[in-house]
Amino acid sequence: VRKRLEEASKAKKAKKGFMTPERKKKLRLLLRKMAAEELKKQQEIKAQERQRIIKERCGEPKQLDGANEATLIKILQEFHKRIDAIEDVKYDLEYVVRQKDFEINELNIQVNDLRGKFVKP
Repeated sequence: VRKRLEEASKAKKAKKGFMTPERKKKLRLLLRKMAAEELKKQQEIKAQERQRIIKERCGEPKQLDGANEATLIKILQEFHKRIDAIEDVKYDLEYVVRQKDFEINELNIQVNDLRGKFVKP
């Protein structure tokens, strides 16, 4: 009986558990590698997206070497049209932002009135 109990206790001691310190260390290392790879992929995707947006907004680089005056004037007019369009969009966005800021300020005033607290101007 005693021999059987000793064997049972040895079996319990031998089975320390699933996550030994070595396994934990190996798992952490693997997770760090996977996270580093994922971070690299995200950075590459971000860089590609940035390049795509730059190309979309600025267009392809123009060949100015050996261009005559008429070609240069045409290129400058094209840039001028693009700048005008961008300025229009910028003005519209600034107007929308001003409106939203005004609405936010008005809503904050209403909230303060409902609470009974008044902000000194």
